[in-house]
Amino acid sequence: MTAHPRQVTAVRALKVRPDRRVDLPEQVATEEPMQILVSGPGQAPEPLAVTMRTPGHDFELAAGFVLTEGAAGRSGIAGVDYCEAQAAPGPGRYNHVTVRLSAPWEPPARARWSAASSSCGVCGKATIDDVETGCGLLPAGRPFPAALVTSLPERLRKAQKGFERTGGLHAAGLFAPDGEMLCAREDVGRHNAVDKVAGWTVLSGVAPAGSALAVSGRVSFEIVQKAAMAGVAVLAAVSAPSSLAVAAAERLGVAVAAFVRGDGYNVYSHPERLDFA
Repeated sequence: MTAHPRQVTAVRALKVRPDRRVDLPEQVATEEPMQILVSGPGQAPEPLAVTMRTPGHDFELAAGFVLTEGAAGRSGIAGVDYCEAQAAPGPGRYNHVTVRLSAPWEPPARARWSAASSSCGVCGKATIDDVETGCGLLPAGRPFPAALVTSLPERLRKAQKGFERTGGLHAAGLFAPDGEMLCAREDVGRHNAVDKVAGWTVLSGVAPAGSALAVSGRVSFEIVQKAAMAGVAVLAAVSAPSSLAVAAAERLGVAVAAFVRGDGYNVYSHPERLDFA
C-alpha cells in the first residue's frame, strides 16, 4: 500500500557556525501540490484549483477551500475522497482530492482558482475582481470573552508539533467561548491552515459561531475573508493586519485583534464582538 506523504521531510544541511561547518541531518516542512476537484451527483469530477500545501488533513483542506472560496455552502458539501482516477501510481495519488456536492456543480466560466501558491492563495485568481468572494455581514452573536484573547497565540503555539520540528509551518486554531481549543492545523500556507480548520468544522459538523480563530502570522485580506466565509467573527493574530484586511473585516463584521503579545493587543475592527466585562 502506498504511504501518505509525510508532513516533514528529511534532508541534509551544511550547518555553518563561526568556528565550524558540519553536514548533518535536518528536517524541513513538506510542500507538495494538491489538485482540488469538484463533482455533483452523477457528474465527473472537474478541476477547481491546485494549491501548494503540507500533506495531512487533505480532506479538510479541500472542503475548507470549497467553503471559504464560495464554491459551495457548508450544507452543500456531501463528502470528500481521494480521486484515484486522476492520480499516478505512488505517493502522488494522494495529491488529487474530489469534493462531492449534494447539488449539481457548475464550473466557473474561466479558471478563477487555477493555481495558488503556499504563500498567497489569491495569487491564482484570474482577476482582481475575483478576489472578493460574496459574503454578507456576519450576524450578531454572543461576544467572545476578551480576557481569553491574550492566551490564544501561546496555546496555539503549543499545538504546533510540525513547527517545533521544522520552524517552517504556519498554524490556525479554533477556540470555543469557554477557551477550549476545538481544532488546530498546520501548513506551509497561512491560508491553507485556515482552510483546514474551516474544513474540519464542515466534516465534523461543529458550528463555529461564537468561536475565535487564532493564526500564527499576519492578517491578510484573504485570512479575513476565509474566516467570514467559515462563519467565524473573531480573528486573533500575533502579527499585523494589512489595510485591506481591516477594511474587509469592517465590511464583513469580523473583529480583528492583532499584535496579540504578552498581556495586550490591538482591536482594528468590530470591538463589540469582544466582551470586555
